Amino acid sequence: MPNKRSSKAVRLEFTADSLVKTNLSGAAFTGDWLWVAGDEACGIDRLRRLDSHGPEQLRFGEVRDFPLADLLDLPGAADEEADLEGMAVQDGMLWVVGSHGLKRKNAKDGKDDAANAKRLAKVTLDGNRRLLACLPIEVEPDGEPCLVSQARDGRRALRLKGDAQSNPLTDALADDPHFGPYMAIPGKDNGFDIEGLALHGRRLLLGLRGPVLRGWAALLEVEVEARADHLRLVPLDDSGRLFRKHFLQLEGMGIRDLHFSGDDLFILAGPTMVLDGEIRLFRWPGAKAQLADNREPVRFVSTLTQSVALPHGRGINRAEAVCDLPPELSGGQPSWLVLYDAPGPDRRDGEHAVFGDLLQHG
Repeated sequence: MPNKRSSKAVRLEFTADSLVKTNLSGAAFTGDWLWVAGDEACGIDRLRRLDSHGPEQLRFGEVRDFPLADLLDLPGAADEEADLEGMAVQDGMLWVVGSHGLKRKNAKDGKDDAANAKRLAKVTLDGNRRLLACLPIEVEPDGEPCLVSQARDGRRALRLKGDAQSNPLTDALADDPHFGPYMAIPGKDNGFDIEGLALHGRRLLLGLRGPVLRGWAALLEVEVEARADHLRLVPLDDSGRLFRKHFLQLEGMGIRDLHFSGDDLFILAGPTMVLDGEIRLFRWPGAKAQLADNREPVRFVSTLTQSVALPHGRGINRAEAVCDLPPELSGGQPSWLVLYDAPGPDRRDGEHAVFGDLLQHG
């Protein structure tokens, strides 16, 4: 895969006060405009396509922040991180999902063992992590797409009903035999952790980084609709079931991102815990049709094909986001944009520019 001096690199230029800076966890396009999320912010950044001034194939900049607190009544405080991990655009709406998981404090250099032991025992929940929302994209007279709380055609920014502690999704999962025991375990400890989002009509697929159960990663399938001032979960069938489970054989890895391309679902997979390990892109051929035909509450899928292995470093360059490049940007060659968490020196230029990759696919 390319580094910053490759013609397949994509340059993203942020600023010192951008909401999102380097730890990129979600990406989606509206034409020439790129939306990105970071796992340490409570907002979305929009970047514009610019002329390249180096060997990179694409360059994006002129960043604009869209704080979520300006768009939604958040479940947590306005300055509390949302840990946004999944993003998708459909029918003029930008959908986002937070990890929904707990976090554990880490040991710190310079602190004694007693202090670090106390830190390592502390588990907390940022309320905005339990966020699933849709945000209207409004095209302004100058052609710029913006996120708004209410669009001129009546579309509104909505989130799944709930508060800083729970929502209908976490309530439904609390007693589930597979996921219930993991709701109280921090995400980076193989606890419950949403890191992927893909849409097919009103159905949402939520990809779980954890838990991975005996090597099986999991997708949750839910359906939502707008009611009054919130999104609500809708039963998937006459039994009143609010979610379906799809267990995927990803060779022990958890899900880092999801993206539909045509009828196929592509799954970015990597270690579920804090490990330096393989990161791969898997393909589920014909996933849309299989999901539409399925009525079973639980399915096991082992017919995935491996598309490509992605590079990683020791503590750096972890692929976290993947999405299709719009045809007008790809030059007729179908391509993925891949963005990274913890970019290393080879993926930085100064303090505020980072580099993703273009990955061609058939």
